[in-house]
Amino acid sequence: MKPATTVPKKRASAAKADEGTATPSERIDARIEALGDWRGQTLTRLRALIRQAASDVVEEWKWRGVPVWSHGGMICTGETYANVVKMTFAKGAALEDPSKLFNASLEGNTRRAIDFHEGDPIDATALKALIRAAVALNTASAAARKTPKRAAAGTKRAPAKRIPGAVPAGRSGKPA
Repeated sequence: MKPATTVPKKRASAAKADEGTATPSERIDARIEALGDWRGQTLTRLRALIRQAASDVVEEWKWRGVPVWSHGGMICTGETYANVVKMTFAKGAALEDPSKLFNASLEGNTRRAIDFHEGDPIDATALKALIRAAVALNTASAAARKTPKRAAAGTKRAPAKRIPGAVPAGRSGKPA
C-alpha cells in the first residue's frame, strides 16, 4: 500500500497575502493591475481625475473590494463589472449635473452613477466639476452638523439636575 502524500496548496498572490497590511491605495493599485484591461485603464483615469479635482481626497477600500473616495464624507465609488466601470456618487441626486454625466441609478432619491463602457470618452472637465460639487456638498453638510442647535422661542429648558445634599443657589440652607 502506498503512503498518502500531501500536495502543498498554491500560495496566494502577493496582493492577497498583504491584504491585511496593505493600505487602501495599495489595494486599489492591486485591483487595477489585476484587471489588466480597459477597465483598469478606465479606473486609473477616473482615480487621477478625482485626485486632480480634490487633492486631499481620502482613498478607502470597502465592501470586500470597492474603491471609495471620501472628503468629509463619501464622494464616490469605483466599481468594476464585466462590461462596465461604474462611478457611483453617494449623494448624486443632490448634485447639479448640467453636462448630463449621470446615466445610471437615476431612479433613486440619493445616489446617481455614471456607467463607463469600453471605448467611452470621459469628459474630464465636467467630471471634475461634479467631483468638486460633491466635495462642497459634503463640506456644507459637515459644517451644518457642527453648528449647535438653538432652542426654539417659547420652549422650556430642561430642569437643572438636582444633586442630593446640595443647597440650591441663593439659599443658605438655614431655616428662617
